[in-house]
Amino acid sequence: MKLVIIDYGAGNIKSIQFAFKRLGIEAILSDNPEEIKKADKVIFPGVGEASSAMKKLKESGLDELIPQLNQPVLGICLGMQLMCNSTEEGDTEGLGIFDVDVKRFSNTVKVPQMGWNAISSLKSPLFDGIKENDYMYLVHSYYAKNSSESIAKTDYELEYASALQKDNFYGVQFHPEKSGKSGEKILQNFLNL
Repeated sequence: MKLVIIDYGAGNIKSIQFAFKRLGIEAILSDNPEEIKKADKVIFPGVGEASSAMKKLKESGLDELIPQLNQPVLGICLGMQLMCNSTEEGDTEGLGIFDVDVKRFSNTVKVPQMGWNAISSLKSPLFDGIKENDYMYLVHSYYAKNSSESIAKTDYELEYASALQKDNFYGVQFHPEKSGKSGEKILQNFLNL
């Protein structure tokens, strides 16, 4: 299986590569559109600030490519947020794959939300073998609002979408590569899609 992690300078790519290596898959890092298009599965990672990450995607033309991909694509953390219509972070327009807007948590809670939190209302083969209210590792100050595309929810100040799906596109707000056995199971489920 050819698994490509999109390399656009905004991701903790090493820990994702290690997680797939433990599953027996050598993930290729690439910003080459032809290589990305030929992949069986694509990971769209993201750590950092939305507007600068989006700028990097536009400079490389990846903002045009990603929404046109036909194979299963998994956006992680900022990657998922950039797949939405927009984010309040840096007042950034997203890729518009998910018909959702990303908002900032208020200052009534500790921001960023950092650490373990439960995911519930699981509805996707991505979560096969994952129990309701299983814990995942999160680090984020912005959240995707709940919508018809939500496939998992988390509660922090309010209930938000901790995972989204539309067609072949999946997104998770949490870091499966840092979420122990349950996170590893989600990555295996993605490989099995």
